[in-house]
Amino acid sequence: MDEHSIDLGVGLIAQERKSDHAWALKLRLNASRLWAVLVLLLSALVLRSFIEPLLWAIVIAIATWPIYRGLARRFRTSTPSSAFALLFTTLVSLLVLGPLVFAFGTLAVQAKSLIAHIAATDKTGLATPAWLESLPLVGARLADRWQATLSTPGGLSASLQPADTSRVLGWAQTLGQFAAHHLFIVAFTLLVLFFLYRGGDALALQVSGLLHDRLGDRADSYTELAILALRATVNGMVVVGLFDGVLTGLAYAVTGIDHPEVWGAVTGLFAMIPFLGYVAVAGAALVLGAGGAMTAALAICALGFVVLFAGDKIVRPMVVGGAAKLGFVWVLMGSLGGLELLGPLGLFVGPVVLALAGALWRERTKRRGSESAPVAAAATELILRSRRQGNDFNCQ
Repeated sequence: MDEHSIDLGVGLIAQERKSDHAWALKLRLNASRLWAVLVLLLSALVLRSFIEPLLWAIVIAIATWPIYRGLARRFRTSTPSSAFALLFTTLVSLLVLGPLVFAFGTLAVQAKSLIAHIAATDKTGLATPAWLESLPLVGARLADRWQATLSTPGGLSASLQPADTSRVLGWAQTLGQFAAHHLFIVAFTLLVLFFLYRGGDALALQVSGLLHDRLGDRADSYTELAILALRATVNGMVVVGLFDGVLTGLAYAVTGIDHPEVWGAVTGLFAMIPFLGYVAVAGAALVLGAGGAMTAALAICALGFVVLFAGDKIVRPMVVGGAAKLGFVWVLMGSLGGLELLGPLGLFVGPVVLALAGALWRERTKRRGSESAPVAAAATELILRSRRQGNDFNCQ
C-alpha cells in the first residue's frame, strides 16, 4: 500500500469521526431543547391558575416603577429593603383598590336605597308614571298593564313571588364564585407585586440579558417601546377617568340629581375600563326615573353616553397612540380586542402587542427598502441609458 492510499484512508476516517461528532452534538442540542420545552410546558401547566395575577403584577410594577425608584432615591435607599417594598405595595393597593371599593360601595348604597323606596311604595301601590301612557304605539297598553298589576298594594311583591328559587340560588352561587375568584386574583397579585418591587432590578437585568442573547441590539428598542406603550395605556385610563368624571359630574349637577360630585367620581372611576362607565350612567338615570324625573333621566342617559363614547373612542386613542406609535384605529382595536380576549388585563396587553407588531413591520419594510434601493437605482440607470441610446439613434 503506497503512501497516498494511507493518507487518503486517514483523511476518510477523520472526516467520518468529524461527521459523527457533529451528529452527536446536534443530537445533544436537540435533546436539551426538547428538555427545556418540556420543562416550560410543565411549568405553564402548574402555574396556569396564577398567570393572570402574574400578568397583573407585572403590569402594575412596570407602570409604577419610576415612582418606586424615585421614592427609593429620595429616601436614600439604593437597594430597597423588604420593608420599603412592603410599604410601597400597601400604598399601591390602597390607591388602586380604594377608589374601586368606593365606587362599588356607592352603587350598592344607591341600589339599597332604591330598593327600599320601591318596597315602601309597593305597600300602597306604585302609581302609573305620567310619561308611560304618552309613549307611542305601546304606551296605553303598558299603562293598563301597570294599573292592573303594580298600582294595587303589594302588586310588585305578588308578581315577583313566582320567581324560581333555584334560579335565584344559582345567581347567588355564581356571584359568590365571581367574588372568590377575584379575591384570589387580588391577593396573589399583591403578593407577586411585593416580590417584584423587592427584586425588580436583578430580574430586569436577567430579562434584558436574555433578550439581548436572542434579539441582539434590537432588544433595547423593543423593550423601551413596550414599556412606553404600557405606561401610556395607564396614563390614558387616568385621563379618560378624569375627562368622563368631570363632564358627567357637570351633567349630573344640571339634571338635579342628589350628590352629583359623588356620581361623577363613580362614573369617572368606572369609565377607566371601557363600557363600565355606562353602568354608572344607567344607575343615575334609574335613580332620577324612580323619583319621577323622567326627562332628566333621559337627558342624563344621552349626555352621559356621548361623553363616555368620546372618552373611549377619541381621548383614549389620542393619549395612547403617541407613545405607542400607533394610529387611532389601531389603539382602539388593540384595547377592545385585548378586552375581549383577556378581560380588563387585555386593555394593557392589547396596545403593547400591537405596538411591538408595528415596530416589527416598520423594521421589516425599512430593511426591504434598503435592500431594494441598489436594485432600483440600477434599474433606473438602465432605463435612462436605454432612453439616451434611443435619442442618439433618432438623431442619427
